[in-house]
Amino acid sequence: MRPKEAATRFLNHLRRVDRQLTHRAASWDSAWARKALPAVESAAERTKLWWGAAVTMAAVGGVSERKAAAGGVAGMLCAQVIANAVCKQLYERRRPPADMIPHDDVEDRPDSSSFPSGHTAAAVGFSVAVGLTSPWLGAAAAVPAAMVALERVHTGAHYPSDVAAGAAIGVGSALLVHHAPKLLARAIV
Repeated sequence: MRPKEAATRFLNHLRRVDRQLTHRAASWDSAWARKALPAVESAAERTKLWWGAAVTMAAVGGVSERKAAAGGVAGMLCAQVIANAVCKQLYERRRPPADMIPHDDVEDRPDSSSFPSGHTAAAVGFSVAVGLTSPWLGAAAAVPAAMVALERVHTGAHYPSDVAAGAAIGVGSALLVHHAPKLLARAIV
């Protein structure tokens, strides 16, 4: 088999698995999912959840918590720029088809490109950046971040690969903002 054929086969297999996982996640029906996931999505919309967490950490915490809050906001903003202003403009991907989603949430999906998940990128960027300064706060922020990622697939807004790409952007953004000051300091010296 030629390399191009192998790559095409592999990508077709990934698309098939992506669609299967999307359908399975969207078909998951539980009382918890019907209550918790819409609430998390609403809180995460326009990054309200992460701004609220940062303000709370800065207001009630000490120096470490303020540093974690600032890092979290920087990680979130960096992830949003990369995911929404760069990646969504470079790669247009349609949202999962409505017939794959067996519930009514499919009506509220955005019109923008499905790839990558900007909600997930922001959530992971915030959580990981916070965790690099304060592991306990980062672990606490990771719980709603994981729920945001799950909600994006459950409602049919994204494929799992969109969410995985958003998470990777979030991790990369958090590492970038965490290490950038040290790298700049070395470059100046």
